[in-house]
Amino acid sequence: MVVDVANVMGSRPDGWWRDRRAAATRLLTAFDALIGTEPAGPDGRHRRITRVVAVLEGAARDAIAADADGTGVQVVPAPRDGDSTIVAQAEALVHGATATAGDAVVLVVTADRGLRARLPDEATFVGPEWLNQLIGR
Repeated sequence: MVVDVANVMGSRPDGWWRDRRAAATRLLTAFDALIGTEPAGPDGRHRRITRVVAVLEGAARDAIAADADGTGVQVVPAPRDGDSTIVAQAEALVHGATATAGDAVVLVVTADRGLRARLPDEATFVGPEWLNQLIGR
């Protein structure tokens, strides 16, 4: 799962704009609890979440993931724009998923239509509400 963290943060008016780093850190902590769960995806099929790639941009780039050993939540600070980094991460995962497991799915969490149009055809996507429900936000 690749997460557009800025898009997910912005989906709830919970004061995230006052401290973007802290808001992103809270999300990263919540994402850690998803590793190993098997929620229904946008197609209704239950799939195991084995990895979360959280793309951070701007003031949130310095957020810290709780998972220090890197087995679950991977934080990727975007060097410029988050969208290009999300696309690159999705492409790398699609190629890796195809090579290692035929039933693996790369799911990108974003509501950004322009970003969705740039994703590889093999990637699926879902809006932030799906993820917000999973983490109780």
